[in-house]
Parts: sequence; C-alpha cells; structure tokens
Amino acid sequence: MGTDPAPGKRGAAAGAMGNFQLEDFVAGWIGGAASVIVGHPLDTVKARLQAGSGYGSTLSCIRTVYRRESVFGFFKGMSFPLASIAVYNSVVFGVFSNTQRFLSHHRCREPEAGPPHVLSDLLLASMVAGVVSVGLGAPVDLIKIRLQMQTQPFQEANLGLKPRVAALGEQPAYQGPVHCFATIVRTEGLAGLYRGASAMLLRDVPGYCLYFIPYVFLSDWITPEACAGPSPCAVWLAGGMAGAISWGTATPMDVVKSRLQADGVYVNKYRGVLDCISQSYQKEGLKVFFRGITVNAVRGFPMSAAMFLGYELSLQAIRGDHVVTSP
Repeated sequence: MGTDPAPGKRGAAAGAMGNFQLEDFVAGWIGGAASVIVGHPLDTVKARLQAGSGYGSTLSCIRTVYRRESVFGFFKGMSFPLASIAVYNSVVFGVFSNTQRFLSHHRCREPEAGPPHVLSDLLLASMVAGVVSVGLGAPVDLIKIRLQMQTQPFQEANLGLKPRVAALGEQPAYQGPVHCFATIVRTEGLAGLYRGASAMLLRDVPGYCLYFIPYVFLSDWITPEACAGPSPCAVWLAGGMAGAISWGTATPMDVVKSRLQADGVYVNKYRGVLDCISQSYQKEGLKVFFRGITVNAVRGFPMSAAMFLGYELSLQAIRGDHVVTSP
C-alpha cells in the first residue's frame, strides 16, 4: 500500500501536483507483484492459524504444513494473487497517490508554498484507497483463502454443519483458481465472491490509514533534510515498519475476515460478521482475535518493504528521476 503523495523533500515533483499520473498505477503493479512473492508463504501460515484447527503455534503450523504438504504447501493459492494482486495494488496505489495529489492541489494552489504533508489529506486518501481495495480485493482474497484452506484437516465435530461435498477430505474441493471461482459463482452466486467483504472493509479502511500515513512520515523522518529524497534503505525500513504496524493492528478483523472467507469450503458456519465474532468469542475467548498477530506483523515487514521499494524504484525508473519519490 503506498504511492506518491508529493513528499515535502521532493521539490521537483511538486510541479506535477494536481495532474493525474498513470505511472503511479504501473509502479503499484510492480510493487504488488514483489510483495506477493515475498509474503505468500507467511500469508498461508497466517490463514491456517486464523481459520484452521490443530495448530498450536506459528512454528507448529509451519512444521505441520511442511510435513504434510512439503515446501509447495506454503505457496498454495499464489498463482491467482500473483496475477491479480499486482493489478489490485496498481489501482490502490494509483487511487491513493492521485487522490492525495488532488486534495493537496485544491487545498493549496501553489504546492511549493504549502506544507509538504497534511494529515487530513493523507487520511482521506487512505480511506478512499481502503474502500477501493475491498471492491477489487474481496474476490481475490476469497479465492486465495479457499485454496489455502482446502487441505486443512476437517474437524469431525463440524460434520453436522451442512456439508458441501459427500466425502470430506478425500479430494480437494477446488482444482485451481478458475475452478474455485466458477464453483463459488455456481453455488453461491456473484454475491458469494464478496463473502467477508464487510469484515474486509472494517479491516482495510483503518488498515490503509495505518499503512500510508506512517510510511510517509517515517520516510521523511529518516531522510536527512539535506537529501532530495529518501534512499532505498530508508524506503525499505519505513515501508517495513508501516506494514508491521498496519497488519499488527488489523489482526482482530483479519481473523474475522479469514474465518468468513474460509467458511464455505465444506460447510456454512457463520451468518455474518457479528455471528462470526460471537461464535468465535464463545468458543475460544478473546485471544482468538489475536491469533496470527505475530505472523501478521512479521510478514507485514518484508511484504511492505518489498511493496514500497518496488513501487518507489520503478516509479523512479519510469520518471527518469535520480531520487526516490515516496508516497
């Protein structure tokens, strides 16, 4: 998550403020692809911990997945996100960057004379990006979660819950992303692709605020005043810290989202966000909403570092700049 909100230490970029810039979308696509490759193995572990059963801890989950499914088990469901999340991040980065640039331009007609960053502009742009992210990302996340979870051991206690297939656990419910998509549409309709979207909205709107805003201010804080822009090392560090903050704080609603989206591989268990929260709390207590917080924060660092670094360096290459232009 990140783009080019006209950073204060980049005077050369200020003149472009107020103009729609397509390169933000291209750079977001590259950054998104980099983040998927780096973060998918830990994302699989996170999904298993949050929506699965039989895993005592993060290390236990890693060992179990490796023992049962080898190293390839950590990359289940990656092909679809790799193809689609690049497009998803392209739109999110482009929307955030251009929205923030638009707001800054109309707040101050001469950007060079105004403050480099205004919290209200960053906040509103982040919220817009969060809403857009759900519209594009909910189906992608749903298919990814379903593919990650279909090899999860199924608890016998749940067999009374409206089974989806006759022989549970004998073969995967989905043969791949396309088959998963078609099955969901056939059995649940187009609305089924947006299962868990309300929880995702509650996760992503504040999540993007705690992603873009820390990145912008951390990168400025790390970068010395004499420098025209942050170094790649500063981008990597600020992006990683922003990712850890965002994913760590988003964990409770991420748990709910993961459970709602995993629900339906074999059974329908939850009627909605509140029902999922209620059932989860009654059965497992408050601690269930912090399940996977460690792996979320840990994977958030390299994923976001790769995301921002890929975004910034590709944007620099596209524009022919000699300094990194950060969101």
